[in-house]
Amino acid sequence: MPIFEYHCNKCETKFEVLQRTNDTKKPLECPNCGTQDTKKRFSAFAAMGTPKETTQDSGT
Repeated sequence: MPIFEYHCNKCETKFEVLQRTNDTKKPLECPNCGTQDTKKRFSAFAAMGTPKETTQDSGT
């Protein structure tokens, strides 16, 4: 399940929710003030991993 970022229009709280993609249209309650006046925010995809090692020719 992906993590979606939300913003509360009432108290300006930013929060994240782990939810199914087909549940993103349901109104969410702000964990700080309890209102459902929230909006999904655009968030960039972050890839985790290790960079590939580069090998250098030593010329030997």
